[in-house]
Amino acid sequence: MHTCPTPRVGGVAIFLAFGTSFWVAPASVTGAYGNFILATGILFSVGLLEDLGFQISPRRRLAAAAIASLAVIGLLGVWLPRVDIPGFDVFMGQWWLGVPMTLLVTVGLANGFNLIDGVNGLASMTAGVAAVALSLIAYQGGYLVMVELALMLAAVVFGFFLMNYPFGLIFLGDAGAYTLGFVLSWFGIAVLLHVPDASPWAILLTMFWPVADTLLAIWRRARRKSDAMAPDRLHVHQMVMRGVEICLLGRKRRRISNPLSTLILAPFVMAPPLVGVLLWNQTVLAFAAVVIFAVLFFVAYWIAPKVIARCRIKSDFAKYDSLTFEPSTSAGKMTP
Repeated sequence: MHTCPTPRVGGVAIFLAFGTSFWVAPASVTGAYGNFILATGILFSVGLLEDLGFQISPRRRLAAAAIASLAVIGLLGVWLPRVDIPGFDVFMGQWWLGVPMTLLVTVGLANGFNLIDGVNGLASMTAGVAAVALSLIAYQGGYLVMVELALMLAAVVFGFFLMNYPFGLIFLGDAGAYTLGFVLSWFGIAVLLHVPDASPWAILLTMFWPVADTLLAIWRRARRKSDAMAPDRLHVHQMVMRGVEICLLGRKRRRISNPLSTLILAPFVMAPPLVGVLLWNQTVLAFAAVVIFAVLFFVAYWIAPKVIARCRIKSDFAKYDSLTFEPSTSAGKMTP
């Protein structure tokens, strides 16, 4: 799609604006919020090195996310308080379970946003919607500090989105994608810490798309016995983009199919966070919604290649006359 060099340092703008929000954050949390921004800077710095061409491996980026999370835990003295899974919450207050679960969630989401950053606007749209959804859940739970922080993050993301969509004038980069996933995961944990009625499953719904895509990638690579860190071109957004080209636009239309893929996926990205807001304090229903969306996600992924393959067959067959096998754009005939 891109025929000229495109900067990959959108994460610099994201982090600088995020850091600037410290000066307008509620006075009651400036100390803790400042420490959180400093810890996030660890992950941002490593992601930026990758964006600048220093070849930081995926494992080292994940390690940086884990170190940043440990820094938050050490500076703020908090971790994921509950998961609403029978038998777990009794021990979540113990570091030997609470800390590993926190690392799993925060590192996983940071990586998940990086995985979905493959077409213009998708990762930033997902992050913006998640931030707004978290602010609405916080508002319903009376946690007004997070309402302000999450809405400021949404504004930060929207500023980048205007430059990235539809034609990708600048890319989010690893620094931006990892930072957004990391910050949102900790905002979700903060909501659970300060809103006892909030359901962890509702928080999960606000960031359902990167979680689902990450689990799908793990399953796909495990099934093929390939390196879990090796990139591939089988993410949902990539399949949608190729499907749009094959079934609707034709080849060499990437400039259109890329942003169109985000537009097509937008309702599916927004639906889980909307349900999460509606079911913010209803654990059983929120869990059921997670299961339903997960089933729909994986079934759609299983069906999509079959639909695309059928479109490809029809497209190839349409090039030739059904009786003479004559190419529709050529005067010559081919032997059947």
